[in-house]
Amino acid sequence: MTALNTYLERKDVSISAHRYGIDAMSAMAQGLFASLLIGTILATAGSQLHIDLLVQAGDFAKSAAGAAMAVSIGYALHAPQLVLFSLIAVGTAANALAGAGGPLAVYLITIVACELGKLVSKETKVDIIVTPAVTILAGIILSVLIAPSIGAAASSLGNLIIWATEQRPFLMGIVVSVVVGIALTLPISSAAICAALGLTGLAGGAAVAGCCAQMMGFAVMSFRENGIGGLFAQGLGTSMLQMPNIIRNPRTWFPPIIASAITGPIATCVFRMQMNGPAVSSGMGTCGLVGQIGVYTGWLNEIAAGTRTAITAFDWTGLLMICFILPSVIAWAVCALERKAGWIGENDLKLPE
Repeated sequence: MTALNTYLERKDVSISAHRYGIDAMSAMAQGLFASLLIGTILATAGSQLHIDLLVQAGDFAKSAAGAAMAVSIGYALHAPQLVLFSLIAVGTAANALAGAGGPLAVYLITIVACELGKLVSKETKVDIIVTPAVTILAGIILSVLIAPSIGAAASSLGNLIIWATEQRPFLMGIVVSVVVGIALTLPISSAAICAALGLTGLAGGAAVAGCCAQMMGFAVMSFRENGIGGLFAQGLGTSMLQMPNIIRNPRTWFPPIIASAITGPIATCVFRMQMNGPAVSSGMGTCGLVGQIGVYTGWLNEIAAGTRTAITAFDWTGLLMICFILPSVIAWAVCALERKAGWIGENDLKLPE
């Protein structure tokens, strides 16, 4: 057993929840952003501005999603070059064969293929043949055998959440908004989770609400400590910056969580806000305004499909209220009460320099 542990350590194969559940998943979200998300943004901008080059660039970027996710995961797992480059084929196959559940299949299959490739990397005199062969064959075999099932399972779970939100929009609006919002602030990827489950529709709208509550909530309630820089870093960047403060004082997390519990059902029951753009956008919140661009893209898709006639003032009002105004006001008010009660002290929300 000691020899095996030594070998795994030498090959940098660390079987841990942190490496697979946090490092790999967070990296996958970056791969999604660098392909599917930016591609959607470019294609949407190109179609609105009638610039064919932007549309083509966006389409090419979206088509590379599987490869981009796999390479991102491999990078997070410290894959050697030959393994990393071989993962392009693995990600492409897993994403294509898993259908709507592509991101989850890419995530699981890439981890296995990458680690197997690392185990044989530089162990033979014909490394340039053995390493890519093992990596690609492992990934392709797994993709053929289990990717469709993984995709079907992920789609079924996502469809169940979407169906439940349609049936019980108030209750599920709270649940989805709070859970996905918490995931966004934790050192895991809410975007990757939403992408893996294909979370769209009303459930996607609730997810957007929860993410925005965390980001805008922390940005506004910590303005006293962090100023304009902190406002943009958290409001357009990530609320994950507050994790050290949350660990020191968990009560600092109450305001954005309460805000998400309120804005989630308002999104589903009052404004009926839906995410019918890319599912990954559901877990992005106000990060680069990706969540809002996703909702807008969904509106355009509905108009193109004939299920929506136009984008109304009520739609825009709902987007502004759910994503910016309500979470900011609610989180600030709850935080003020906590400050008055002594639950949040001076500099408890100060971001590290």
